Amino acid sequence: MVTEIQKGRVTRVRSSDNPLFKDNICIKGIVAPKNFANPDRVLYPQKRVGERGSGKWQRVSWEEAMADIGQRLKKIIAEFGPEAWAVSTSQWNTGTDHGLGRRIMNHVGSPNWISGVALCAGNTAAINRLTYGWYPWPDYDNTNLIVLFGHNPGKNSWVPIYNQIQRVKARGGTLIVLDPRKSECAEMADLWLPIRAGTDAAMAFGWLKVILDEELYDKAFVERWTVGFEALKKRVDEFPLERVAAITGCDAEMIAKAARMYATLGPSVIPWTPITDQQRNSTSAIRLQSILRAVCGYIDVPGGEALMGFHPQIVSESEIEMHHVLSEEQKSKQLGSDKHPAFTYRGQAALREPCKRVWGHEYANQVTGCFMANPSAVFRAMAGEGPYPVKALFSFGNNTLMGFANMPLIMKAMLNQDLIVVQEHVMTPTAQLADYVLPGDSWLERPWMFDGYGWLSIYKPSQKSMEPPGECKSTFELWKLTANALGMPDVVPWETLEDFYDYRIAKLEIGFEEFSSTYEVHADTLEFRKYEKTGFATPSGKVELHSSILEGLGFDPLPYFRDEPPADPAFPLAMFTGVREGEYFQTGGRHIPEMRARKPEPVLFISPGTARQYHLDENEWVEVETRTGKIEIMVGVRPNMPDGLVRIPHGWWKPETEQGLGKLSGALRYADAMLCPDDDDFIDLEQGIPHLKGLPCRINKLSGTPQ
Repeated sequence: MVTEIQKGRVTRVRSSDNPLFKDNICIKGIVAPKNFANPDRVLYPQKRVGERGSGKWQRVSWEEAMADIGQRLKKIIAEFGPEAWAVSTSQWNTGTDHGLGRRIMNHVGSPNWISGVALCAGNTAAINRLTYGWYPWPDYDNTNLIVLFGHNPGKNSWVPIYNQIQRVKARGGTLIVLDPRKSECAEMADLWLPIRAGTDAAMAFGWLKVILDEELYDKAFVERWTVGFEALKKRVDEFPLERVAAITGCDAEMIAKAARMYATLGPSVIPWTPITDQQRNSTSAIRLQSILRAVCGYIDVPGGEALMGFHPQIVSESEIEMHHVLSEEQKSKQLGSDKHPAFTYRGQAALREPCKRVWGHEYANQVTGCFMANPSAVFRAMAGEGPYPVKALFSFGNNTLMGFANMPLIMKAMLNQDLIVVQEHVMTPTAQLADYVLPGDSWLERPWMFDGYGWLSIYKPSQKSMEPPGECKSTFELWKLTANALGMPDVVPWETLEDFYDYRIAKLEIGFEEFSSTYEVHADTLEFRKYEKTGFATPSGKVELHSSILEGLGFDPLPYFRDEPPADPAFPLAMFTGVREGEYFQTGGRHIPEMRARKPEPVLFISPGTARQYHLDENEWVEVETRTGKIEIMVGVRPNMPDGLVRIPHGWWKPETEQGLGKLSGALRYADAMLCPDDDDFIDLEQGIPHLKGLPCRINKLSGTPQ
């Protein structure tokens, strides 16, 4: 990005002139200066002075706030143990906490760190590691074919990926899209499969059935570098195309055609998708995508998907986090690891030695998702329903209340806390329930060094464009103040963020100021087929089609498909939620007038046929209800939607409406998290993450427009 500054404030943001990044900007980036200058931005620390959720606040100094926070947190830890402190954060919002949050928690002794990445990319990273030890990155520049499982990058959402797709198409590459609706990406695809929501795993089984039966796989790679091929083949044989067609709703010939294209037109890539992350069979579906990459020979080859490892000369955030200082006893207390261990310390433990052997470090916290607690288990403990109490929650850039499934449970959990500390830009529904709301800076107001949250070995530095307003502080500063308040200043010894970056890049023999003004990208030489020298970072040293790790954890070592629970006539429609809108990022941005003018209300999408069946009209307000809860929303009739499917946007609340308990600026009335269950029928068993693609729901008509 390039910024223009007048009177010390950024007035314009545009994309870089570097051909690598040209046009990689969305509308959210363009309006960033107005977002960060919003009059409702929290500029000073606020302390709750009434009942929780009363909306009564008092401005306090940072010194006063951190002294009280430190004293109260130490009291909770002394009474209930360090595991009674949970942190929920989203690095995409804070712009990373540099691993310092985990570092402090590990020194204190708490394993209970959670994030939205539990159901968005972080879980994908953790599951990919089970198969070949690292989460790969697509080599878009050299690939011949891209497969999008439900993902729909556009001009205002995932713009860099959208531009990469355009470039691949322009040089004659192929695009396959699997999506229940004919999305924008489906419109430009060479082949579109209108897959039934939530059936990604079955579709991948169908592709494998064709590829293995027709011997389209890379036999030499499979023979030399995989374990469990015969067992996998036997499992795949349980999925003839007729069965796959019945599950996915797609024509068998079309499934076979897509599989042949993927296997024969390669090298091909299957980029990350949040859609597969959020399904009942998420672990199996992600594993099956990994297996497709492997058996077709697309792992760590040009045009395939690269295993990057660590940058050899830059200290990674995984190293900063210092997971080795957290005792095994405390690791074993990580909430949810007993029942749903996949991305917890327990689930990833068998990868420590292989990771050290191949990548030189015992812990690789890719996309920050590899050593997390299970969010639902943490909320149950917060609500007093867990194996031990959790009494303090730090929520940094996260809007925790609305960021996970089963919002009624999260509400109960938050109301049962002794201490809630929130770092935010505006008074989100989560902030409205806090004891302290601390003002955070923005990405224009601090330097940064981005590596895809441990996904890549490529670093992209950025420079501070303007000073943060009021008393806003970075997450680095906040964690440093927290360490000081807990009496452990040596844990975060660096005085400034720039000092910290100087430390991380010291091996380059250059300071951060020079580094950020010299490089737009810094990467070591990218080598392919590294596994030929080191093996894969798995217990066997090979691609584990038959997972020794899942077997050791008591799960099926092969991918499988778990059918939907019996249909409930009371909820005859299927709901597809978690959908992002181009104007907003997750639950953020609804306080920006320019964005609200473009998207003023929450709108569900249904087909014309469903609208006729339920006598619904465009722009009519209705109620959508599941067994978990209900919300109000407007109707949008879209011809590209399949009959019977209801598409719900993610993260709606209205900052302009009444704050405080009982209202929470409309979160209780509009947020999709009110609809999403987290009981056993609607979670992935290995991860414990919610099924958001194909939930039973119904639409109730409302009389008139809600006030």
